[in-house]
Amino acid sequence: MIRRLSDLFRRAGFAWRRFRLMLNKKIVLGKNCHIYAGCRIITNNGGQIGVGSGSEILFGVCLMTYGGRIAVGDRCSINPYTVIYGHGEGTLIGNDVLIAGHCLIIPANHVFGDVSLPINQQGVSSKGIVIEDNVWIGSGCRILDGVRIGKGAIIAAGSVVNRDVPANTIVGGIPAKPIRTRS
Repeated sequence: MIRRLSDLFRRAGFAWRRFRLMLNKKIVLGKNCHIYAGCRIITNNGGQIGVGSGSEILFGVCLMTYGGRIAVGDRCSINPYTVIYGHGEGTLIGNDVLIAGHCLIIPANHVFGDVSLPINQQGVSSKGIVIEDNVWIGSGCRILDGVRIGKGAIIAAGSVVNRDVPANTIVGGIPAKPIRTRS
């Protein structure tokens, strides 16, 4: 009985959060996607967010557009306390992508070339981030601006990815370097 009530309240919570998010026309949610309590999904300074069918965004995840866009494919899992921004060209995440907890995916860098001005007054640059289908990103990874992660790649926990990762390649370290390929 208690389990049934618990399931009922959980499903009602998903439905309520989904309804509230769908009031924002800049957020598009696919069928059967689950947005858990405590997520921050914000289209600040404009921008758009799309979450594909069957995807789940767990508690503590922060998606913020900063004027760009964030697109999450179908059947993706974004785990607790991951932060994804969408500056400029934005962040595009393919289908069947697994993103472990405590990751940062930020498609922007501060401009710092003029030493006569404070860094916070020089603006930002943004090339965007693309994560292709069937990628697994381990816990605590940092994905930096301008990176493309190829289909089937695996990023080892704690890695900092500052260069493109070829398809079916396992990378790890700071900065991330190829470990081996998946065959």
